[in-house]
Amino acid sequence: MVVKNRLINPGAGLAGIIFLVMLLMSSVTLATKYDVVPPSGTHKGEDVPQPIEFPHDIHVKDNGINCMYCHTYARRSTVAGIPPTSKCMGCHKVIATDKPRIQQLTKYWEDKESPPWKKVHDLPDFVHFTHEKHLKTLAFDREFPVENIKEICAFCHGDVENMTVANKVKPLNMGFCINCHIENKDLGAPGDCWKCHK
Repeated sequence: MVVKNRLINPGAGLAGIIFLVMLLMSSVTLATKYDVVPPSGTHKGEDVPQPIEFPHDIHVKDNGINCMYCHTYARRSTVAGIPPTSKCMGCHKVIATDKPRIQQLTKYWEDKESPPWKKVHDLPDFVHFTHEKHLKTLAFDREFPVENIKEICAFCHGDVENMTVANKVKPLNMGFCINCHIENKDLGAPGDCWKCHK
């Protein structure tokens, strides 16, 4: 009885070996591409009342809407921005028009006013934080799948897809930021005070 080596078959051996090597290389590439260390820390702040109880969970988790669809400035500005009412009404002229929240939104729209949203994730004026630079470094330069950008946003904003109104659940203080920069220095996170303090 002859036992053949089934792992390396002479007929398909070279192709099999090449396939395994490529598979291992792609695994290593993916592991190094997404090796960002999220900052640690939690915060329990006061809930910030909003003019309309905006359901992030319905938009993000249930409907799969990308954070950057509404917060379009995040990829090109210091701030993520609050979407204009026209963006909301692009859908809500026809979707869920019977819901009280949408009726509130429609009233603002008809009155040509923006809802007076209140800032939840505020930083002191002496801190220079830019969403654009962080998204470029953590996502775009690393070819992170844009459809999963909520994972990057969650580093600082928490698990928004499971929130209704956004709450501040991360400390966003100097220690929180420094720890993240130290953990991710290999990605180019600066250690220079003047990068964040202008």
